[in-house]
Amino acid sequence: MRAIRTTLLMTAVSGLALCAGLAAGMGAGVAHAAEPDATAPEQVEALIVTAQKREQRALDVPIALTAYSGAMLDRLGVQEFDKLSAFVPGFQVQNQSPNNPGFVMRGITSDSGEATVEPRVSVFQDGVSISKSRGSYVELFDVQRIEVAKGPQSTLFGRGAMIGAVNIIQNKADVHALDWRVGAELGDHGYGLFEGMANVPLSDTFAVRFAGRYKERDGAIENVLGGRNLGSTDTGAARLSFRWTPTDKLDADLILNYEADHPTGTSFKSNAFNPTNTATGQALGDRDPNSPAGLSSGYGFEGGAPLGLKRFVQGATALVDYRFNDAWSLSSITAARHFASDEVFDPDGFSLPMFVFAEDARGTQYSQELRLNHDNGGKISWFGGVSYFDEDARTRVPLQFDERYALALLTGQLSKPNPQPTAVLTNTTFLAALVTGLTGGAASGPTAQGIANNLGVHTEQFTNYGTTKSWDVYGDATWHVTDRFELSAGLRYTNDDKSSGIASRVSQRSILGGTIGALSQPAATRQAILGALAVPGAANIPTSAGYPIPMFGLFAQPTTGNGQISTQDFTDDGLTWRLVGRYEITPEASLYASYARGRRPKVLSSAAPAAPMSPGKFTPVSAETVDSYEAGAKSRLLGGALYVEGAVYYYTYDNFQTSVQEGAQIITTNAGKAESYGFEGQATWQAASFAEVFATYGYNHGRFKAGIRDGNRFRLSPDNKVSLGTSLHADLLNGRFTFTPIYAWQSKVFFDDDNDIPALQKNNLIPDLVQDEFQKSYGLLDLRLQYQPSFAHWTVGAFVTNATDEKYVKDAGNTGDGFGIPTFIAGNPRYYGVTFSLRR
Repeated sequence: MRAIRTTLLMTAVSGLALCAGLAAGMGAGVAHAAEPDATAPEQVEALIVTAQKREQRALDVPIALTAYSGAMLDRLGVQEFDKLSAFVPGFQVQNQSPNNPGFVMRGITSDSGEATVEPRVSVFQDGVSISKSRGSYVELFDVQRIEVAKGPQSTLFGRGAMIGAVNIIQNKADVHALDWRVGAELGDHGYGLFEGMANVPLSDTFAVRFAGRYKERDGAIENVLGGRNLGSTDTGAARLSFRWTPTDKLDADLILNYEADHPTGTSFKSNAFNPTNTATGQALGDRDPNSPAGLSSGYGFEGGAPLGLKRFVQGATALVDYRFNDAWSLSSITAARHFASDEVFDPDGFSLPMFVFAEDARGTQYSQELRLNHDNGGKISWFGGVSYFDEDARTRVPLQFDERYALALLTGQLSKPNPQPTAVLTNTTFLAALVTGLTGGAASGPTAQGIANNLGVHTEQFTNYGTTKSWDVYGDATWHVTDRFELSAGLRYTNDDKSSGIASRVSQRSILGGTIGALSQPAATRQAILGALAVPGAANIPTSAGYPIPMFGLFAQPTTGNGQISTQDFTDDGLTWRLVGRYEITPEASLYASYARGRRPKVLSSAAPAAPMSPGKFTPVSAETVDSYEAGAKSRLLGGALYVEGAVYYYTYDNFQTSVQEGAQIITTNAGKAESYGFEGQATWQAASFAEVFATYGYNHGRFKAGIRDGNRFRLSPDNKVSLGTSLHADLLNGRFTFTPIYAWQSKVFFDDDNDIPALQKNNLIPDLVQDEFQKSYGLLDLRLQYQPSFAHWTVGAFVTNATDEKYVKDAGNTGDGFGIPTFIAGNPRYYGVTFSLRR
């Protein structure tokens, strides 16, 4: 086993239990857990949440809200968002890599890496938006609780919360207690995790807290071409926080976060070609996504960078709360954040170095929010505020391809399932015949041979840029009409001043791109271009009056001057709102109904030009809006031993923004109307002092309602999703054993809004004619066992995830889909290991 680097470590968990689940006949989001009641040890406890900007029991919040304490996350083994989503109805997270997650709320996906695109599902750390997809996937450690609010939440959460919000409330420094904790996990596939936390009060008014985690695991997919296994884990994260409470009216926190991720390459696996020995053509494996792959990073691409990701995320947040008196308070949230990620991947999914891509994303964000809160215990409570958001982002996509292999693919002469050896595919006589076939005989004889001789390795890149300066004004008020009935209303106005930019360049002329481009020209022009491309060294001859051949690209034509940035500025503004009524049947049961409007700002989608050396293209995409109608119920039953809650909802969308592939580029477009309706439920039952049962269920029917995608399912959105678990306790051997089995199941899911329908992939360079990019229904079983002695402060345990070793894919299609060779990414196999922790 490879030695595992250590780092100062771990999570301090607070709160007690929180469980979530479904009761037959009810549904929607819940939160549980906190201070135990000694007089009622078999009750389900209630977690205090702040989704409405004030402390409340989840039972009293008229929102489909799921919340988990840090203690419960630890019990469930949740360290990342994808595992969390298994226990949240209506929430799905796809982790292709830390650089490319997909957050899905009630069928709506937020995963675009474009610098110009706004998220639909916002991720927050202590109220600060971290929603840009390349910087949003963070390690979940030393967490006080996580709140997942579903439905349009712009009034409460602000930027990007069109269809929901996830708020990570991190543990803060505590002036009242000296505390520390360390922990470790070891397992198969070279797995190791080390973590620690220390909270140190330095005076009665000042404290500092440090928490950190490092974890590493070998990839599960062997790379038959050599190097480390694909899909590994290599993550380090640290947090330093300070608290200052100089008076009983002022609380101030400063939180510094840092994370670095260095996993090996994503295990893209072709379903058309086997991994092979490129010199002999001999098969080295099969096309099963869970079996070994054959991937490489090409010919010195990006300075010889290996397959894999290097990502760094860092941020600073200042939280200040000042209480003027019992009724009035002022809150300030100031934040700065930066992410930088560089991922190299092999998008064709097989052994020939035909395509290799990278994504180099950078983003810097600053934000400031001021909120005034009023609650004197009277008929009306309210809050209102202003916020400012400033972002500068860019995403550079370099790509390299071998024109010779690409020509064989485009002409259908790349043998399946075992491609010919490189000696065959690079033979210029063989290539000349392919050129003749590609051009329909327009290039033949010496011209075809000359073009074949000039084919080689070619590099291109395109970069999109986005800047946003935005300010918001918002307010939300609750009117307690009677002791049991209340009405809430919120309104937010947002104004964006934005800029979109695009630049693309080629390292040299693409001979293959020029050949294809010539075919659309009149006969005389076509022959002139083909003849010029046959001139020796044509890839590197500068364009001139004597050689007026453009610098062609294949996937992205160069902008003016071979790389000049084209930009366009635009503004956008709009209103979002919510109206909510809540009726308290008893102190332990309530009903609510709401109507809300969510909005995703207008986008100016950018793309490389259609013709070489031209300005970039910009396509305005109208603001997307959603109207949400929801009704729900929450209740504690059986003397507090059973907690259930549920909700039904209906959404209608206008100007639904979706991504489509044009060649190698992903652009945003307007798909028209869509609708979604569903039911969510969860329940927790303290069946006995030694047994707690929790379950969740979500049903979501999300479909497009217009245009060529009418009737299609939303991507990454199963119609049905279930989780079921229990915690069983037994007092033995001078301590307590806790056994926690958990089963999570989901129905069929598509990985793209086009549902892999061949007729909807006509713009691909090579149409994909087989509908196979989906995952059938499947379930995962996790088991955890823990022992804590009564005479000490340590615990030991063991775990198994995916205990039945279920085979599934977590993504399909990907970049290769644009070339008619979709790739598949295997889900995690069975993992097992042991745990140990020690605390003060």
